[in-house]
Amino acid sequence: MADKVPSVTLNNGKKIPILGLGTWGSPTGEVSRAVKEAIDLGYRHIDCAFVYGNEQEVGEGLAAKFADNTVKREEVFVTSKLWNTFHRADLVRPALEKTLKNLRLERLDLFLIHWPMGYKEDGELFPADADGKTLFSDVDYVETWKAMEECCKAGLTTSIGLSNFNIRQVERILSIATIKPVMNQVEYHPYLHQQELSKFCRSKNILITGYSPLGSPARPWVTSDDPVLLEDPKVKAVAERCGKSVAQVLIRWQLQLDHITIPKSTNTKRIKENFDVFDFELSKQDMEDLGSLNRDERFVPMTACAGHKYHSFENNEFTD
Repeated sequence: MADKVPSVTLNNGKKIPILGLGTWGSPTGEVSRAVKEAIDLGYRHIDCAFVYGNEQEVGEGLAAKFADNTVKREEVFVTSKLWNTFHRADLVRPALEKTLKNLRLERLDLFLIHWPMGYKEDGELFPADADGKTLFSDVDYVETWKAMEECCKAGLTTSIGLSNFNIRQVERILSIATIKPVMNQVEYHPYLHQQELSKFCRSKNILITGYSPLGSPARPWVTSDDPVLLEDPKVKAVAERCGKSVAQVLIRWQLQLDHITIPKSTNTKRIKENFDVFDFELSKQDMEDLGSLNRDERFVPMTACAGHKYHSFENNEFTD
């Protein structure tokens, strides 16, 4: 079944499956099973991050599938991300080594800078002052990138890339990089149709991975007043025309934009449903209808970083 998942080629010649299993927000106690079920179904791409707090369970699931010979290590593409408190150059490699230990791997396939904004390096993942305000680090992500390159040269990761970087920030990285980023992983769905960013990255041969493709309905800060992408009448109408679920249509939209996408689920039925997106195509009209829904609606706005000079969603970064 895995043969039916197409792969695309990164700018360093390595291949990545265009559909993966996301693990952000996956409850502890369920992640290992979800990884094992996904691999049994044919998924060959698992997306992780240190800050998700479940890398050890992901590692358990991977180890079980390697041990029972369902897959070999080289057949599964594993991504993880450097958290904001490890941006200082001397902290990057130890952070990656911790992730590798959690995942029971000797090497990642892709390591991303999770956000361009650094946090104070005081041992807490979410450092804050007495009023609960996030404590920032002023480390430049350019410094972080140079340390990422050293991790790549040391063989701890095959590829390196970015996440949540805007066009200006990608340009800054490209201006100093000796190893080019292969990826920019960003929030992407019809309510946040970042065409300009996608086009720019493509022009630089940097692929886009779209996270929250279903609108992150289970995000911790969701409120009853928030828009629900999965219930949008226009999306439902496309799904009805295609004879597919709303989730399948949203995933297919990403794939036809030439994006990689990583829908998250620990529900067996939905893990299977999310994978079942290679037997139909959206029409040109369907693609346009979904693309027209853009409202610049971020479900992951990272408000805790408001005022940070490197906040990728604000226009306060210095220029040079």
